[in-house]
Amino acid sequence: MAQRIIVMTGASGELAQEIVKQLPKEDGLILLGRNKVRLEHCYQHIDNKECLELNITDPAAIEEMVAQIYQRYGRVDVLINNAGYGAFKGFEEFSAQEIADMFQVNTLASIHFARLIGQKMAEQGQGHLINIVSMAGLIASAKSSIYSATKFALIGFSNALRLELADKGVYVTTVNPGPIATKFFEQADPSGHYLESVGKFTLQPNHVAKRLVSIIGKNKRELNLPFSLAVTHQFYTLFPKLSDYLARKVFNYKWLNPNIAGK
Repeated sequence: MAQRIIVMTGASGELAQEIVKQLPKEDGLILLGRNKVRLEHCYQHIDNKECLELNITDPAAIEEMVAQIYQRYGRVDVLINNAGYGAFKGFEEFSAQEIADMFQVNTLASIHFARLIGQKMAEQGQGHLINIVSMAGLIASAKSSIYSATKFALIGFSNALRLELADKGVYVTTVNPGPIATKFFEQADPSGHYLESVGKFTLQPNHVAKRLVSIIGKNKRELNLPFSLAVTHQFYTLFPKLSDYLARKVFNYKWLNPNIAGK
C-alpha cells in the first residue's frame, strides 16, 4: 500500500487514539490538537507522525496550518475532522458566548478545514474528507438543542459539499455515531443522567474506529452507528411526529425524572 497522508483534528481524544491504532503503519499521520505535549505523549509509539498544536477556534490559524502542511507534504489524501465537544442542558441555560464557542469548535472549524483541504484535493483529483459528526445531527433529543444544532449544520454542509466535489474525485463522508464510551460525557453530562438514559445505545470507541478505518478511500455517503439508531433515523424521517414523542420517552425519561435516574 502506498503511503497516505492523513490529517486528523481533535487527535488527543480517545476515539482519535483508537483510529490511529487501526490505521496501517505505513500511513503518514499529521495529528492536530490543543496541546502538543499531550499529543506527543499519546502517540509516542507511532513512528510516521507529526504532532502539531493548533487553536481551531482561529480561522487564520487553520489557514496557516493548512498552508504549512501542503508546503511540507505536498498533498493530503484523507482529512478526518474529529474535534468537538458537547454540553447537555436546557436551551435556556446557554449563554450567547457558549453557543458561539460550540459552533466554532463543532461546526466552523471542520468547515474551514474541509473548505481549504477540499479545494486542494479537487485540484489533485482525489481525496477523502471524513467529518465525524453525531447521531445528534440526525435525531434530535431534549437537552441537546445547541449540540444537535452544531451537528445538523455540519451534516448539511457535508451533504452540499459532497455534491460539489462528486465529479472531482473527492469523497465526502459523515460518520454519525451514537453515544461513545469516552470521557466526552464527563464534560457534556457531569450528572451522568443523559448517558444513563441512552446507555443501551452506547458504543465502544474501538468499534467506531474499526468501522471508520474500513471505509477510508471508499465512496460512502455516511456511516451511522449503531444499527439500532440507524434504523431509528429512518423511522424518524418517515414518521417525524411519532418519532418526536418516542424520542422524549426513550432518550429523556431518566433525564427528566432525576429521582428515577439513580435507580
